[in-house]
Amino acid sequence: MLAKQSPIIISRVSKMQESQSSFLNQWRLNATSSPPDLADDDAESAPSELDTFHSSGMFSIVFPDKLTVKYPSAQLHGHDVGVVQANKPAPVKRLVYYFEMFVKNAGVKGQVAIGFTTEGFKGKMRRQPGWEANSYGYHGDDGYLYRGQGKGEEFGPTYTVNDTVGGGINYASQKFFFTKNGEMVGEVCKEVKGRLYPTIAVHSQNEEVSVNFGKEPFVFDLKAYEEQERAKQQMTIEKIVIPQNASNRIVRSYLLHYGYEETLQLFDDASGSSVPPISLTQENGFDDHDKLFRLTERRILRQLIRHGKIDEAFAKLREAFPQEFQDDTSATCFLLHCQKFIELVREANLEEAIFYGRSAFEKFYEFEEYKDLLKDCSALLVYEQPEKSSVGYLLEDSQREIVADAVNAFVLSVNPNLEDRKSCSQSHLEKLLRQLTACFLERRSLNGDQGEAFHIRRILEASVRRV
Repeated sequence: MLAKQSPIIISRVSKMQESQSSFLNQWRLNATSSPPDLADDDAESAPSELDTFHSSGMFSIVFPDKLTVKYPSAQLHGHDVGVVQANKPAPVKRLVYYFEMFVKNAGVKGQVAIGFTTEGFKGKMRRQPGWEANSYGYHGDDGYLYRGQGKGEEFGPTYTVNDTVGGGINYASQKFFFTKNGEMVGEVCKEVKGRLYPTIAVHSQNEEVSVNFGKEPFVFDLKAYEEQERAKQQMTIEKIVIPQNASNRIVRSYLLHYGYEETLQLFDDASGSSVPPISLTQENGFDDHDKLFRLTERRILRQLIRHGKIDEAFAKLREAFPQEFQDDTSATCFLLHCQKFIELVREANLEEAIFYGRSAFEKFYEFEEYKDLLKDCSALLVYEQPEKSSVGYLLEDSQREIVADAVNAFVLSVNPNLEDRKSCSQSHLEKLLRQLTACFLERRSLNGDQGEAFHIRRILEASVRRV
């Protein structure tokens, strides 16, 4: 019969179990085949051709390639414009969107135009881009920029036959920009938050233009422009002053949190000759004192789990924390039991794995939050080569790390002097990265959810490539 627990211990264990749920979610995340923070941009479609359905058909002819437009006859009225939008709006989950238009024939008056219009412009397809609200256009006959009204403003040079002009959206600066023959013409503030369609227009007899949505190389060096814009952002970042030696303290705090005792000692030895660290307790509001709790034991437990010695890890936990470890249905115990089962499969000891699974998993089936993970574990027995199956991720070292992190958080959570139990599941470095991601998302939200999302994995991979 189990000893009766005090209310303080029950409360402490309850909060600890709440923080452990994050490791179950990490397991689920580990099961996905593609990193979620890289799939965001890939799913967004981009314009590929002109929209022949909503074009002003009687004043323009869209050729079969759906990339070339011609004004066939003499205009009768000033509003008899041949306007055509792209088949899709410009994608927004990126730094820059850009397309180009080549003037094959300037016609009688050279009143061609390039710009951007909204979904609502489809009902006004006899008007030049820039003549109506929420539309922008750079016009060839006068070089003027029109933005939402009939009167234009001086902007750039005129353009005519054999010229290539481009229109782009810089989502970071929230500006439109236009180019001519590969050179930047100018920028203008983008005051529209909604989706925008690349748009071109012809307005006098025999005018003919073709568009390039990126299938062919652009005349304008878009890659160099993007690199320049990212360099501007980097310069802004580098001007921000952070406390001296703060990065060392953050790294040290990470090593402390996860119990990397030996690495921490080497790190301290290597940085011992540098400038003495500042007190981040005062500067940044956190203290590493709680992270020293049971450091050696946490190191040993991590090493045992990383080497697949789950029985030894169980024994050490039960010996060190007899009261707190009484609940054999906690998330920590569940992860350890699953890892024990996985290790038996690793060793091809299938008969013992079946026996162990039957006895160890029975008590977890009544808990809904464990069912999907138990299903993945049990599926290892179905395959002749489980490492090549859909559940092969369980046999990777990353799964051991999840369990080791969960056990580490459990040990930190039983510290009687700890005030915030939720802080056990993540280090200060990880909190910083989450806060950074939140700031980027908030900034993007203020821009109408336009612009690049913050992808920490992409940043890290770019850093590795530079090295």
